[in-house]
Amino acid sequence: MPELDPEQIRKLEEQYDPEMQMRPMVAPATWMVGTLLVALSCFHYYTAGFGLLREATHRGVHLAFVLGLIFLVFGFRKKGGKSRFPAIGGIPLYDWFLAILTAVTCLYVPYVFDELAFRVGDPMGVDVFFGTLMILATLEATRRSMGIALPLIAVGFILYGLYGQWAPGVLVHPGASWKGLVNHLYLTSQGIYGIAVGVVATYVFHFVLFGVLANRIGAGKLFIDLASCVAGRYAGGPAKVSVFSSALFGMISGSSIANTVTTGALTIPAMKRIGYRPHFAAAVEATSSTGGQITPPIMGAAAFIMIEFLEVPYRTILLAATVPALMHYLGIFTMVHLEAKRLGLRGLRPDEMPRFLRVVREGWSALIPLILLIAIIASGRTPYSAAFWGITACIVVGFLNPRNRLTVPDLFECFKMGAKYALAVGASAASVGIIVGVVSLTGMGFKVSFMVTSASQQLAEMFVPHVPFGLIHLQGATLFLTLIFTATACILLGAGIPTTATYIVLVSIAAPALGILGVAPLVAHFFVFYYGVLADITPPVALAAYAGAGIAGTNPFKAGNTAFRLASAKALVPFVFLYSPAMLIVTDGFTWQAFALTVSGCVVGIVFLGAALTGYFITHMGWLERSATFIASLLLVAPGLKSGLVGLAMIAPVIVIQVISRRRRLSAPKTIPEIAVEK
Repeated sequence: MPELDPEQIRKLEEQYDPEMQMRPMVAPATWMVGTLLVALSCFHYYTAGFGLLREATHRGVHLAFVLGLIFLVFGFRKKGGKSRFPAIGGIPLYDWFLAILTAVTCLYVPYVFDELAFRVGDPMGVDVFFGTLMILATLEATRRSMGIALPLIAVGFILYGLYGQWAPGVLVHPGASWKGLVNHLYLTSQGIYGIAVGVVATYVFHFVLFGVLANRIGAGKLFIDLASCVAGRYAGGPAKVSVFSSALFGMISGSSIANTVTTGALTIPAMKRIGYRPHFAAAVEATSSTGGQITPPIMGAAAFIMIEFLEVPYRTILLAATVPALMHYLGIFTMVHLEAKRLGLRGLRPDEMPRFLRVVREGWSALIPLILLIAIIASGRTPYSAAFWGITACIVVGFLNPRNRLTVPDLFECFKMGAKYALAVGASAASVGIIVGVVSLTGMGFKVSFMVTSASQQLAEMFVPHVPFGLIHLQGATLFLTLIFTATACILLGAGIPTTATYIVLVSIAAPALGILGVAPLVAHFFVFYYGVLADITPPVALAAYAGAGIAGTNPFKAGNTAFRLASAKALVPFVFLYSPAMLIVTDGFTWQAFALTVSGCVVGIVFLGAALTGYFITHMGWLERSATFIASLLLVAPGLKSGLVGLAMIAPVIVIQVISRRRRLSAPKTIPEIAVEK
């Protein structure tokens, strides 16, 4: 396969990732902003290795850099013309002023932190002034870097916090004054300076920087070449390379869009070349790339926020995420393979594939930082310590390795890119802090949980008595409907805001509803997390699928619909581990017997679900066979031995029919088109 072109990757990211659509600059703004970006990376690299600052100070410095830089890096409009205002290096003077004012506002809380103990709850006028500026700056910075959806949601929550006395039903509350709201959102750790910003400043930034450096020293190319060696020669080879390489690349990248454009720049043209339809090629890459956010050891910001919410070690989250991630890739691989068989597609020729021994000999050193990072996490040390040594190993390997040699200018460029990738995440974390602050101030989470569980119970009471033989119980039906409501809310909310923001908002509001019904906290958090990730490939706003469609030159909506079909395993797996938590391994009451039964049933069910959705298993399937296979696959995936046995009983005659049909097809005289396909 051809070489990765870093410049092409950068242009694709700028085109399809709204978080990378930054304003053009000229000197002296280029080196001034570049210096600030490098300083931000250096600050986090140093504190990860030599000790974090006091919590308020660390978060304040982080926000001062991030929000201030956003006003310099992102313009007031994404695609605006040249500003009519006086500018320095292409950046209007008012944005320089806003950047400095925002930085001062962020640093005000750490500056007066020792005095806040005496006036939290009764802020001074200057506190309210700076708090108001902070809220406005956060909303505007998020709008510039991520779009209007998340700021609008945050404004809606602010209005609810202020005018809750006019809210309907159980959502009503006395309402807060502006002074009281600013006090809660700005001067306490329950708002903007809360868990979301703390996690980004303490964990996420470091792993983003590690991913940039690991890719620069050759890890990304190594993963694609290894995937080509392993899977390229088989039917539909480039699509299988896409699945494997995206899974491997996801180990160092938590961004669906970055994964899509990096590996898709090579795999999508190759898939089209051997006969996959463009929208299918785009969907394969997009769906595979969204797995990066659920693939250990780097799972995106939401995973790090999960360890703060649940107060568990990071290695616990990684262990719990391993099997569900494998199920996701199994589902994609199954449908890719069956689609290739259905269309009679070839694999890569020997001249199109790299040599395995040469790939390993030239690229093995790029694995050293990743192996070191995983080993440190497994030892139980903090994630930021693991990231520090992983970054250090990348730098050492980069300077010593004659291939993919890392120079000092390259190192500065990587530090700049790492900071750029983290800007939008930092802004969204601050905006989510506003939402979470309002939820904690008003008690909205428990109110919404009560509404959801009550509505689910009422619906369950309507139809459960009409189910024959008592097959469905009221409690089970209530839980199932609550899960459906929660999953739908995750997908709808995720259509407008990023995965991390979706996860935090829904965990604050919906997770208590699952807790009321007896779902373990770890399981509830993973359920919300998985459906939040699914939004990246769910129309009408499926950013990863749209990026893949842009590379493939096809209809984005069609690519999004196909991507959602390919991700059907990811949509089912959360229900599997919720009803059978043994899949997550680290849950209470875990047994290997329950684990084996759950995973084996899930594997078989996912394979047959892929066959039903593709319309091909041993040979082409009719609508009756597909319908029976689809129902059987759901029964196989469902927890419990009885449902699995019923599913196997349904699938057995379908297999027999498939074998007979294939034998008849092979014994029948071949037509000219069939001979042409074989050739």
